Amino acid sequence: MAIPGGRTTTLLPLSIPNATKTFPLCSSSHPSITPSASHAPPPDGDDETVISTAVSVLREQRSKSRWSFLKSVYHPAGISATQAAEILRRVRNRPHLALRFFLWTQRHSLCRHDLYSLTAIAHVLARGRLRSAALSLLQATIRSHDPSSSSAAAGGVDTCRPPEIFEALAKTYRAFDSAPFVFDLLIRAYLQARRLDRAVQIVRILLSRGIQPEIGTSNSLIRSVSRARGWDVGFEIYEEIFKPKDGNGDAVRVRVSPKVQTFNTLLLSLYRDGKLERSEEIRKEMDIFKCKPNVFTYSILMAGFCDEGRIKEARKLWEEMVAKGIEPDIIAFNTLISGYCEVGETERAEELFREMILSEIEPTGNTYEHLIKGHCYAGEVDSTLLLYKDMKRRGFGIGVTAVDELLGVMCEKGRVLEGLGILRDEMRREEFCPSRKSYESLIRGFCEEGEMEEALKLQAEMAGKGFEVDLKVYSAFIQGYGKQGDVEKVRRLKDEMLEMGLHVEGD
Repeated sequence: MAIPGGRTTTLLPLSIPNATKTFPLCSSSHPSITPSASHAPPPDGDDETVISTAVSVLREQRSKSRWSFLKSVYHPAGISATQAAEILRRVRNRPHLALRFFLWTQRHSLCRHDLYSLTAIAHVLARGRLRSAALSLLQATIRSHDPSSSSAAAGGVDTCRPPEIFEALAKTYRAFDSAPFVFDLLIRAYLQARRLDRAVQIVRILLSRGIQPEIGTSNSLIRSVSRARGWDVGFEIYEEIFKPKDGNGDAVRVRVSPKVQTFNTLLLSLYRDGKLERSEEIRKEMDIFKCKPNVFTYSILMAGFCDEGRIKEARKLWEEMVAKGIEPDIIAFNTLISGYCEVGETERAEELFREMILSEIEPTGNTYEHLIKGHCYAGEVDSTLLLYKDMKRRGFGIGVTAVDELLGVMCEKGRVLEGLGILRDEMRREEFCPSRKSYESLIRGFCEEGEMEEALKLQAEMAGKGFEVDLKVYSAFIQGYGKQGDVEKVRRLKDEMLEMGLHVEGD
């Protein structure tokens, strides 16, 4: 598919040779279903007795007694998958009851469910809007009835034809009075299984039948494809869903239009791919569909400018956003605060921080980390420590990178012992693991102050955590012992470095 702007990237390897083949959503109007034929005869006498008895018990008996009675009737012979599917069809208007029956047959091994009985319960759950249960069941069905691409290749499975699960759902669709939502759930199940090929294939088949996925499903598909294949391919999927064309190349009107979340998904993909300079294409698409940006739209665009150090452009977007009556949220504030800190404008970052507090927007751990790093870059230890204490007072844990920056500036300013105290405090948190950089900063700081014993203790602790001694650590000790005039230890350390193939600084 050609893309506006001269892009001719194709969707390989997501292209499916027969993805536009049409499949009826029903094969028969007959109420009963069977795994082997689309035009099934009514259940025979024995089957009807089994089915009607179960349905009667499920509908009429109380919860506690019904399961005991059913078990006494059907144990140990059980019921067939065909019978189970028909029972589920007849109680489809009571989805919770149908689910309990299905789980009961599994728990007591009373039915060897096949693809058709599994799709039967999927229909019942989907039409009853029991989303979570239906999704879990479809995920399990994918694992058992649709092998992954590697397994498929080994087993000779045809991955070009539509999934059997989809075909089974389509054939039984009308018999269960189902709704297109069941296919949305199947698409989502394939996405969660990381089977993008299948998800794309199903969407194309549905589109060829004039059925459009729900907006949330479409957004999830675009997001997953963009992450796996890049923005260009994600944009192709967007065009297929929301800007389809007929055989003559004329635009086809769609039932569901893209929402701001759709465009934010595309913008986020551009941001991840480092192509945010093409964001104007997305903004034009938003104009076509009369879709207004929201605060997250602006946050993504500001983040792109901030990453490039273009803080003035980011500020202009902020002012444009506010002028349009869009209130900044914590993500927007954090984005611009981070941008100011990265370019050394900590005063502007602090102004935004105060504005955020006055707007009754609670700061997050990221807010504090941005400010701490900004003040560290500026060498402002006291301001950094005030922020650190406020952060701890609010119950936030500081990240490893921020600790690295904090300890680095404290050691540079000769406040090594305080820095060590902070490291010890953070190490009390189970999830915190100190980095090599933090140890190196403290070791260098102690060596500069002549506290060689403290430096050696930290080096031993560092080695115990799996960090090998490197050039920076050796250099710190050599300089420390050199200041003390300990020529022998300096010589021995240099010899060790040479044996390890490390170049001695200054030699």
